Parts: sequence; structure tokens; C-alpha cells
Amino acid sequence: MSWVATGRGSWLDGPGQNPATVPSFPGERIGLPPTGPRSVAGFGRRLGALIVDWLIAALITGAITARPMFNPDPTKPWLTPGIFALEYVVLVSLIGRTIGMRLFGVAIMRLDGRRVPLLAVVTRTVLLLLFVPAVIYDRDQRGLHDKAAGSVAVRL
Repeated sequence: MSWVATGRGSWLDGPGQNPATVPSFPGERIGLPPTGPRSVAGFGRRLGALIVDWLIAALITGAITARPMFNPDPTKPWLTPGIFALEYVVLVSLIGRTIGMRLFGVAIMRLDGRRVPLLAVVTRTVLLLLFVPAVIYDRDQRGLHDKAAGSVAVRL
């Protein structure tokens, strides 16, 4: 019996999506385990890590400009995103995670399990700062910024 004939499929499934071949958990298509270490990190963990890293960048900005964290210098709107990007690029390229990621048990790795190279981390960071590529993601919970860098966020 065809999957279309059963009424379970629709145009929402996308072209050629057979429910029998849909992955049962995020990361299955790229060979990651369903749970535990090296499984795909959930949205909540990644968002928490991002918030912590942004707060760290905002605190550093406040210390540099001697202004309160929630009243940034209007002449330097690029300072907090710049510090965030610097922290992100240095830490992810060297150790595979930021301070916020470490607190929330998340790491960034290539699909083959190795560390993400510097140029890919820079690409991923620029796209993350654009925001939209980070909120458009696939069934494996990989955002466009991860796809462009050939990376995936995994649990530690």
C-alpha cells in the first residue's frame, strides 16, 4: 500500500518524503546516537549557552566602556557582538565549545567527529550573528550556520 493512499502523507512532508524513511530522532541521518554523549544537543541547551555567552560579552563590554550592561554606549553598537564573535571563534576553534556551551553541556564538532577548522568556525559565527540562519534548521536540528560550516551541536 502506498503511503499517499493511506492518507498519512501530505505536501507538508515535502517532496518524496515517505513516513517510513523519516528519521526517528534528530541526528539519525548523520550517524549520531539518539541520547547521551555525542547526540544532537537540544534547542534549550543551545539557547541557554548562547544567552550565557552573550551576557559574558555584554559584561566585558560594560567593563571596557565603564557603562552599565543594559545601557550600552550608543556610539559603539558593534562592541558586544564583536566581543561575542571573538570569544566564539577563539574558543570553538581551539576547544570546540564556549563558556556557555560548557555550562550547558554542548560542543560543536564536524560531522566526522573532529574539531571544526578556523575558517568554518568564522563562517558559522558570522551566520549565527545574522540570527536568521540559526533559527532555520532541519530534522537533525542543524541550523543553516551549522550546515555551512559542516558542523553539528552535540551533547557532552
